[in-house]
Amino acid sequence: GLDFFHDGRMAVCTWDGDVWIVSGLPDGPQLTWQRIASGLYQPLGLKIINETVYLTCRDQLAVLRDLNADGEADFVECLNSDHQVTEHFHEFAMGLQTDAAGNFYYAKSGRHALPAVVPQHGTLLKVTPDGSRTEILAVGFRAANGVCLNPDGSFVVTDQEGFWNPKNRINWVQPVHDGQPKFYGNMLGYHDVTDASDSAMEPPLCWITNEFDRSPGELLWVDSDRWGPLQGALLNLSYGYGKVFLVLHEQVAGQRQGGMIELPMPAFPTGVMRGRFNPADGQLYVCGMFAWAGSATHPGGLYRLRLQQKPLHLPLGMHVVPGGLEMKFSEPLDPATVSAAAVRIKAWDLKRTAGYGSKHFNERPWAVSNATLSADGLTLSLKIPELQPTWGMEVSFDLRARDGGPV
Repeated sequence: GLDFFHDGRMAVCTWDGDVWIVSGLPDGPQLTWQRIASGLYQPLGLKIINETVYLTCRDQLAVLRDLNADGEADFVECLNSDHQVTEHFHEFAMGLQTDAAGNFYYAKSGRHALPAVVPQHGTLLKVTPDGSRTEILAVGFRAANGVCLNPDGSFVVTDQEGFWNPKNRINWVQPVHDGQPKFYGNMLGYHDVTDASDSAMEPPLCWITNEFDRSPGELLWVDSDRWGPLQGALLNLSYGYGKVFLVLHEQVAGQRQGGMIELPMPAFPTGVMRGRFNPADGQLYVCGMFAWAGSATHPGGLYRLRLQQKPLHLPLGMHVVPGGLEMKFSEPLDPATVSAAAVRIKAWDLKRTAGYGSKHFNERPWAVSNATLSADGLTLSLKIPELQPTWGMEVSFDLRARDGGPV
């Protein structure tokens, strides 16, 4: 995890239990690293509040206290230890966010292929500012790798492919409804859901096919004006492939749905799991690691990602309309390249079972009967006669922007 002090310094924690302060950002000639704490139990979330470092550890929500103002932690205060710890390796506590009232939010993983034994297994948790009380907001997660808090108080939480999860998934989470936490699919989590049918769980915003990502990390909102047309967009980090994805989303009849597209940039050498924008320079800083089941195998890394001042050539929005899709692009398209033949769509089904993951079933093409471009060149409208609800769908295209760049 990572976060920033008011003066631009960064605090970053490692899975091994260290916390470092990085000075010299954003434009210093040299960075200085100072370790201020060690020996913490697998901290996988970090947040700075009033210039104080808070951490989500496997065993507690911790606060680093510097009692003599020498820049090092003298005391690790346990703010809250309600989430219980068993011997299972898989039950990480991941991510850390806060709201305007000072409440803390993080996710607690389940026990891989084993049933839950403590109430926090496979849950999204809320802790009061003083640490006196923990509330379970949502249940049925397998390994939710981090938490994104939305402006309206809802959340976006990823989960990992595995038992009862046919693929990785992005969940748009509405907390506690009528006193009952909503259920997100993992029958092995701690909850009272006995109905294993698909209709008994909250559907995800999207299922992530393995070609895109084998293990998603945390999501975050672009809250920097330095990122131009991507300001206000939703990003998803990739532990599995070390990539960053733009998440397109909409709400239809109360259901969030959407998809994702890879940002056009080289992959990081390690899996990236957490990120925040630095107020000092408005750029994105991400950190990550490799342990297992990933393709980006460098042991770890801390990176700055800057948006170049040149065309993106990306879809920025996607909306379902009667009989088709509308896609909004960052720059005008070349109308000479727009045709139904330039767009290919395929769809498939998944099977959610007690087994691990799912292959694609009933994979089929969906023909595009017509493609039209708006007068400003930014909106592509597709007519898709076979369009219907499906588990997964891929849209690919051979298009160019008006400036000649590939889309």
